[in-house]
Amino acid sequence: MKMERNLVNKDGKPYVVAVIPAFNEEKSIAKVLLLVKKYVDLVIVGDDGSDDMTGEIARALGAIVIRNDRNMGKGYTLKRLFNEALKLGADIIVALDADGQHDPNYIPKLIEPIINGEADIVIGSRYRGVPPDGIPLYRKIGLKIIGLLHKPAIKGVRDTQSGYRAYNRRVVEALAKKIQTRGYGTETEQLYIARKYNWRIVEIPITVTYAVRNPSKRHPLKHGMEIIGGLLRIVIEERPLLLLGVPGTILLLIGLGAAIYVAWLFNQTRYFSIPVTLIALGFTFVGSMIIIAAMILYAIARMRGFSI
Repeated sequence: MKMERNLVNKDGKPYVVAVIPAFNEEKSIAKVLLLVKKYVDLVIVGDDGSDDMTGEIARALGAIVIRNDRNMGKGYTLKRLFNEALKLGADIIVALDADGQHDPNYIPKLIEPIINGEADIVIGSRYRGVPPDGIPLYRKIGLKIIGLLHKPAIKGVRDTQSGYRAYNRRVVEALAKKIQTRGYGTETEQLYIARKYNWRIVEIPITVTYAVRNPSKRHPLKHGMEIIGGLLRIVIEERPLLLLGVPGTILLLIGLGAAIYVAWLFNQTRYFSIPVTLIALGFTFVGSMIIIAAMILYAIARMRGFSI
């Protein structure tokens, strides 16, 4: 996909819009907004069903606020924010968190490669600069595991889970249509879509602080499992014949082999082995179901335009 749009407005500068998903961030949203507004033309806050004053504070400080009636997840909210930014004429969209972990002072560095035509997506990377400040041990371990899981499929990107990103308008036009993940796996899904379109991704070093009031809105284990689950869903949908079809075929062959053995044993000894028969039926059934699922997912992937 070519990025041919001229990223300038009537004043000769790109129209930069910041989008900020937020859930119960009344204690941090004001400081974040005041800093972000120094570097962008417009700020849109996605109030993801907060039960505090997050939306009211953001609106009072001049941000456009779109609200979910209930907590729908980061991916769902970000998709709404992308669509709103496009409707309002954004040339460059910057996404960052509302809890204060992302320093808005990096925004000029984030958008510079896009303005210069050097990148389609720019990621603020925690692993290309100063190590994160105050990162808990469990998060270090979790991010390391998630990074290793992503490495075979997403090459060249070190910080796959960073939510501090800048996007070219054409990228967001595609993402707003393609994103399906509702939760925290949205960053992973974006990278898979980027790979499909051969978008240019650049990482710049940033400093992230974890010394904030509530750096995670979900239990760390649930958070990690949601990201890993999203990764598995995307990979399986993209390569169903390999990741499901091969194991299904192996199980089916084991089941058929067990059935042949039952028949041979009965022919030789007149002994009918119920345990082996149950194994044969179980493996044959499960293998067949997995193969059918792989074929269905393969057809869906073809219709959706995944590269198989």
